[in-house]
Amino acid sequence: MYRIKTLNNISPSVLEVLKKDEYELSDTMENPDALFVRASDLHGYDFNENLKCIGRAGIGVNTIPLQECAEKGIVVFNTPGGNANAVKELFLFGISMAGRDILGAMKWVYEYDGSEGPIAKRMEKIKKQFAGPEYAGKTIGVVGTGNVGSLVANIALDLGMKVYAYDPYLSVDAAWKVSRRVFRVATLDDLLKHVDYLSLHCPLTDETRGLIGEKQIAMMKDGARVINYARGEVVDEDAMIAALESGKIARFVSDFPTEKMVKAPNAVLTPHLGGTTGEAEANCAKMAAVQMDDYLKNGNIRNSVNFPDVTLERAGSARICLIHRNIPGMLTNIMPVFSRDGINIENMTNKSSGEFAYSIFDVNSVVDEKAVADLNALDGMIRVRVL
Repeated sequence: MYRIKTLNNISPSVLEVLKKDEYELSDTMENPDALFVRASDLHGYDFNENLKCIGRAGIGVNTIPLQECAEKGIVVFNTPGGNANAVKELFLFGISMAGRDILGAMKWVYEYDGSEGPIAKRMEKIKKQFAGPEYAGKTIGVVGTGNVGSLVANIALDLGMKVYAYDPYLSVDAAWKVSRRVFRVATLDDLLKHVDYLSLHCPLTDETRGLIGEKQIAMMKDGARVINYARGEVVDEDAMIAALESGKIARFVSDFPTEKMVKAPNAVLTPHLGGTTGEAEANCAKMAAVQMDDYLKNGNIRNSVNFPDVTLERAGSARICLIHRNIPGMLTNIMPVFSRDGINIENMTNKSSGEFAYSIFDVNSVVDEKAVADLNALDGMIRVRVL
């Protein structure tokens, strides 16, 4: 039986996958095989030696020390696309708030004290101050056309907008999801000069940190509107605040409030609501559970953020899963161990990503403790599992 420690409240949908006769789930257990996390920060966490994987029910993994986990042979999964529909629906709120001053209008309604007459009459005299542009007929730029960005680009077309998209890492699968009516551009600069609205949906990486800064804002039209449902750090906060104060950016809508940004004019901020629907939480939890289940039982890796995705249909009587460094001659050193210990390979696969690699061998021989010890003794070997 595999032991899984839950570090946050996890949707009951995981129980559809992690059956009670195969898995024990608890928020207090020691020495677990896996961690299930939604929002906890694991930097500085004391990972036990038996820990094999971490399932993140969501997309962001900045709260997980990926390099440390890789060094210890701990596979980290996330759930791309699990909350995409929820974020797309929040975008509809965001683009409305980016146009007319709906937030200001609502504040006026709830704070009006009646001193200047009945609200029904007074509102007709002041409502023009909350006016803004329609988005039909305007141009929107979508940065990142993955699971969320592709949905946003398509729905913007349905809203009557002209859509430009920029994504230097576009996959074939993602490309199929985006309408042919979306104009693709080769550089971010090409996109910025066209847009009335800018919607951000890229992951936070070293390349995207501060992606929208002073230089990029200067390229945009005066009075452009920016929506950030990616990550807060994708936008240079100081540059955006200065642009809001000068009027260069008419309104900034973000799901990532900070102490500085809440004081900025024309900033509409929500407390990270992107994936906060019951459906999204259930989808992400179940998706993470499926990936963890397949890895723990079969050694298959899908949607890992610190190891390559490697899957192999099972054959033979046993499966040997090896996490090792991506160094020259590694497979050449592994094969003599199999030969020396009388292990016959039925099928195999191997894939590397950066400094780490993962190999699966299906064998039709007994894998004893000596063979495991010999594999563990190899230079560059990180973890050996026999399933």
